[in-house]
Amino acid sequence: MKKKIISIMLVGAMVASMGAMAGCGSSSDSSSTDDTTSAAAETESEDSSTTSVEGTETLTVWTWDASFNIPAMEEAAKIYKEEVNENFGVTIVETLSDDCETLLTTAGEAGDFSTLPDIVLMQDNSYQKFVYLYPEAFTDLTDSGIDFSNFPEGKLSYSIVDGKNYGVPFDNGTVVGTYRIDILEECGYTIEDLEDITWDEFITIGTDIYNQTGMAMISSQADSPDLILEILQSAGASLFNEDGTANLVDNSALEECINYYIAMKEAGVLMEVNSWDDYVSSITTGAVVGTINGCWICATIMSVEDFSGLWDITNMPALTETEGATNYSNNGGSSWYITANCSDVDLAIDFLSYTFAGSVTLYENILPTTAAIATYIPAGDSDVYAEPQEFWNGEAIYAQIVEYGAQVPSNNVSAMYYDVRGYVGTAITNVVNGSDLATELEDAQSQSDFTGENLGLQ
Repeated sequence: MKKKIISIMLVGAMVASMGAMAGCGSSSDSSSTDDTTSAAAETESEDSSTTSVEGTETLTVWTWDASFNIPAMEEAAKIYKEEVNENFGVTIVETLSDDCETLLTTAGEAGDFSTLPDIVLMQDNSYQKFVYLYPEAFTDLTDSGIDFSNFPEGKLSYSIVDGKNYGVPFDNGTVVGTYRIDILEECGYTIEDLEDITWDEFITIGTDIYNQTGMAMISSQADSPDLILEILQSAGASLFNEDGTANLVDNSALEECINYYIAMKEAGVLMEVNSWDDYVSSITTGAVVGTINGCWICATIMSVEDFSGLWDITNMPALTETEGATNYSNNGGSSWYITANCSDVDLAIDFLSYTFAGSVTLYENILPTTAAIATYIPAGDSDVYAEPQEFWNGEAIYAQIVEYGAQVPSNNVSAMYYDVRGYVGTAITNVVNGSDLATELEDAQSQSDFTGENLGLQ
């Protein structure tokens, strides 16, 4: 009963947290609904639309973003229709990410999943909460025949619960370091000098560049802990224990991440900004040398045509003290799920298995029009992904990103992700402003424990 009582409160907290994720392109929606009750009342809002690929054997899909997820699903349906089942079709209902989650909550609270579609797209970081609260709402895909070995462990971990696979991964949130190579060269560096380095080395290079140019290497939104969480996952570490409870006090990996963040800020290597818009502006106006974020940030950089040829990518720096440290992480992304209301589970499984979990052609076709970079590892070996990109110094960055993604370590996830993320974000802000780190993490732990107790996780 506690899970059900607290669920609506958790959805509200998560939606409030989503603002800081507004930049995740395909993996996040910046238009949080002001009235979650009214959003739950109708599957389609005034802002939504319905598209379809005609067929007599039709699946209904909820997803968002008419320039990204929707055309990707349309292309998948066309491929499956042409190559496998000429009677196949999909009806795609454009549904904001927040609305997908609110509608799912409403169905779960009512114990009636008849309002759900056959397939729904969900953000990776939010899914654990929903399968914890409403496990009966989703189809277990563990023994479906889908080859999950073609996806990185770090990506799969978001859709695995109690050892069972529930989701088919879609878009890529692999973290990349993106930098202005003209500024690097002006200061005596190349992109190779930032490859496979530690955070100590990054701070040394960044300090030198700051002293020469007055420019910070990267920027970060002041109230968002995303950069710290990226660094944390790069070592396979987490805010959570294996059972989903918060692990903030005496978490040496978290402390190392926060200490590096503070050291970068104090050295002028990192510039804190007040909002997401300010973060984007710091990149697009050339106020910083680069950024470290999910690969979806490349689309923002490419929106400035004058930057063509001036940027390149590499992997991120690694921690020095934490065991398991790597130069690879993830931020953002989403996966496809088959609901308990699916009209034809076998058809839905075969469709997802053949397309999003089996078709290099699909990912080749959608890359030029949507910039949807696959987490499907075989796509990285395709000719399309291997094409040099003029904007990115002539490098084949798409193949490079898929290669990075295959090396992202998995970490512990939790139904409390957005709640604890918020508590940690507040703690970091307070530490940057002079508060004691241990005290702030203890306060965040207390808040997390209260949330976990109400969820039944303690």
